[in-house]
Amino acid sequence: MNNLFNIKDYVVVITGGTGVLGRCIAKYLAQNGAKVAILGRKEDVGQEIVADIERDGGVAKFYKTDVMNVDVVKQNCTDILKDFGRVDTLLNAAGGNMKGATIAPDQNFFDLDPEQFQTVLNLNLTGTVIPTQVFLKPMVEQGKGSIINFSSMAAFRPMTRVCGYAAAKAGISNFTAYMAHETAKKFGETIRVNAIAPGFFITEQNRALLTNPDGSYTQRGQDVIRQTPFGRMGRPEELCGTIHYLMSDASAFVTGAVAVVDGGFNIFAM
Repeated sequence: MNNLFNIKDYVVVITGGTGVLGRCIAKYLAQNGAKVAILGRKEDVGQEIVADIERDGGVAKFYKTDVMNVDVVKQNCTDILKDFGRVDTLLNAAGGNMKGATIAPDQNFFDLDPEQFQTVLNLNLTGTVIPTQVFLKPMVEQGKGSIINFSSMAAFRPMTRVCGYAAAKAGISNFTAYMAHETAKKFGETIRVNAIAPGFFITEQNRALLTNPDGSYTQRGQDVIRQTPFGRMGRPEELCGTIHYLMSDASAFVTGAVAVVDGGFNIFAM
């Protein structure tokens, strides 16, 4: 019997793989038989994740990267192909924010730092475009592959403060749709491009924004909970099933989609 969700021996590349979400996803995929190439900037954290996966009998390797440097990403791809022989899935999870690309409640638009705004755009958007261009090539050569980008709730709804991040994530959703059409028309239906749009999950990047030192929610955290029908933040492992689906043959007729995993945040109504 054909198991549509079988991902055993899939070679999965995860950029931003040393973050809270990337780590959880990498471990889950390895537990389900995938071979995981973890790309990130923090080598010590990356090696710790690899050791954790290997203790459970999984297969993983860390590659230090800079997703905004095409030469570095190309070298990553060369090394991964040497180590694993192919690339079946690219998960573009690298991203982040900077204080100067946000507008605090006591600031206004004139306080926005254009240089940091540009850096946030580059990290999130260009940092998705470059790995896509590099890792798409072996997928085209082998005749099959899946790319999954990381969008955000900020791509759907205008949110206070996160000016640069929201612009970048809206760009990722648009880029996902563009690439889905581009790859299907020029390389065939076996190359698919989709995105996942997480709701609110506590990570190292947003922890101080959403929670107080004692673990209680800040006013912004409370606003998120109020607008989330499930009444809580997401748990990292709750992203894994959707990603599993999008990279497997179970989603063979799905491309250009932005899958929302948000506890209902995006459909909140008064």
